[in-house]
Amino acid sequence: MERTDAEQKLVELRIEHRDLDEVITRLAETVDLNEIQLRRLKKRKLALKDQIARLESALVPNLIA
Repeated sequence: MERTDAEQKLVELRIEHRDLDEVITRLAETVDLNEIQLRRLKKRKLALKDQIARLESALVPNLIA
């Protein structure tokens, strides 16, 4: 994956992660809370966080200490 492609993917993942955070917050505030849906959204959010971390570390050049 080229650097610009990786950077674009990183932006997209961050947006999706932020959007999921908002949906989870709104869903948690509803009266008829759907626990299964909430759990699935939280798992997806965690998976996105992992993908973001992997992409960020791939974009950082390796430094020899």
